[in-house]
Order: sequence, then C-alpha cells, then structure tokens
Amino acid sequence: MTDLSARVSAPPAVWRRLDKAWLAIGLIPLLLAVFDPGQVLQTLKFAFTALGSTGPFIVFAVLAVAFMKATSAESLLARAFEGREIRMIALAALLGGLSPFCSCEVIPFIAALLAMGAPLSAIMAFWLSSPLMDPAMFLITSGTLGFEFAIAKTAAAVGIGLGGGFIVKSLSASALFTDPLKVQPKKASCGSCCGGDPFHGRPEWRFWKAADRRRTFRDTVIENALFLGKWLLLAYMIEALMLEYIPAELIAKVLGGSGLLPIVLGAVVGAPAYLNGYAAVPLVQALLEQGMSNGAAMSFVIAGGVSSIPAAVAVWALVKPRVFAAYIGIAMLGAVAAGALWGAVA
Repeated sequence: MTDLSARVSAPPAVWRRLDKAWLAIGLIPLLLAVFDPGQVLQTLKFAFTALGSTGPFIVFAVLAVAFMKATSAESLLARAFEGREIRMIALAALLGGLSPFCSCEVIPFIAALLAMGAPLSAIMAFWLSSPLMDPAMFLITSGTLGFEFAIAKTAAAVGIGLGGGFIVKSLSASALFTDPLKVQPKKASCGSCCGGDPFHGRPEWRFWKAADRRRTFRDTVIENALFLGKWLLLAYMIEALMLEYIPAELIAKVLGGSGLLPIVLGAVVGAPAYLNGYAAVPLVQALLEQGMSNGAAMSFVIAGGVSSIPAAVAVWALVKPRVFAAYIGIAMLGAVAAGALWGAVA
C-alpha cells in the first residue's frame, strides 16, 4: 500500500517541479506539428530572430542585475524607509520603480521592514511600483516598445506608488488599514529566481576580490539569463501565434479606438492574462500591431504587472485580505489613469 501511495502521489510532485515555461516552449511546436505543420518553422524562426534582436538588451540587463547582487547594492534600499513618513513614501515609490527585486524577493525584504515598524504607506508605495519596472525590464521594454514607452511606464510606476502611499497615509486611521498584518508574516522561498534576504549587508563595489561575491555574480548571470531567455522565447512564440491566428480586426474592435473604454478593458484583460513582466512586452507589441490602442497597451502592462501571481503573492503573504483588496484597487485605478495619460500624449 505504501508503494502504491507513493506512485499515486508522484505525478503531482513531478508536475509541481516541472518548469511550465519550458514545457510550453516544447509543446507549442509539437502541437503545431500536429495541427498546422507548415507553421512550425515560421514560428520558431520568428521567435529566435526576435530573441536575437533583443539579445544585446538582455546581456546588458543580466550583467547590471548581477553587479547589483554581487556588490550587495540592494541593501541601500533599506535606507529609504528611514526618517519622515512623506520622505519614505517618495523614496519607496522611486526606488521601487528602479530596484532589481523580483516580486518574490520583496517578501523577505518587506517582512524585515514591517518587523522594524516601517509605515504601511511607504511599504504600499514600494509594493505598487516594484513589480512594474526594474533595470532589466526597462531595457527590454525600451528595445521592443520604444524608449518613450519605457520612460512612460517608469513614470507610471513611480506615480502609482506615490498615489498608493499617500492614499494609505491619509486613511491610516480608518478600519481599512488598521491592524493590516497577518498574525505571523513569514519569509517565503521563490526558487532560483531570487537570492537571499537583500535587507542586510553593505555594498562592496569591488566584488571580484571576494570568492563568494564572484560566485554570486556568476550564479546570478546564469539564473537571470535562463529566466529572461525562457520567458522571452515563450513570449515571442506566442506573439507569432497571435499574429498568425488572431484576427487583427478583433483586437482593433475590442481594444482599439479612442475613449476610456479600451483603456478600462486593457486593464481588465491585463490582470488575468499576464504571464510575466518580461513576457508581456512582446505580447503587447503583437497587440499593438493588430490594432490595440496606446492607452490600452499601457493600462494592460500596469494592471497585469501589479496583479500578476508573483507580485500579488508578495502582498497576500503578509497582509489581511482587505489591505490586499486595496492594493489591487489602487493598482487598477492607477492603470486606467496611466493608460488615459499615455493615450492622450502618445
């Protein structure tokens, strides 16, 4: 009976360990070979060509993030949560939009800040802006959607962080934000995409002098190159399929045109449709080519970034449902506002 039980439980355990992105990358050509053989080579050619064109941005981004990890430069971010509350909110929103944290790495960082008594307003500002932009995402967004779009998204990330921080500050005495934390916030592990707790340590700019820092640099380069490579490859394959099989008229009808409705729909669709911040960039490019409006594109990436599973889990792990609901609500309002502004100027 024990052996039978082990065999029965083995498939779910194996499924949990499987990297779903690599699995999808393998399944797409196989499914095409069955249902549309002529499209296999075209899809692969499109995906690898697009990945090659993005290559220089990926290399630079991977090296930049590895440098910050190896030097422990992230520890400087903790200083943003010191001093007056208004100063904390402003710095948290700004640094959240520039920091190289992955979404799950935010959990131990924020848990440490909460333990030290940092105000929820500053933490909310960081939470909202952090998943929307980082150095790697800026470079990939700039190389694919244009420098102006990347700048606008960065400004939106900081702006939403500021807005969320000041909303929480103004309502801090209300029932919504009173006693916001779950009983025992715990650190969470997120696998290989993140390093250890970035809250501790001091920067050591000449990292190559220490063997452990050289190892951190090497490991971070490998991990992030694989991480970005697999998600972008999958995204470019999906982009090829979208361009081939989804009628441009449908996208233009639903998410195109002027007015507020396409922007709101972009935010609503973006929330559940998001794969990953990096993978979203090629998908948005395909949607734009098929008629999606500029404003809807911006609301899509903003709403999807904040509500994506890794970013949402980082918040859900530490705060009560009502605070989580406020986080999502502020993000959706910010996404619509950012989309409306970008649609007006783009």
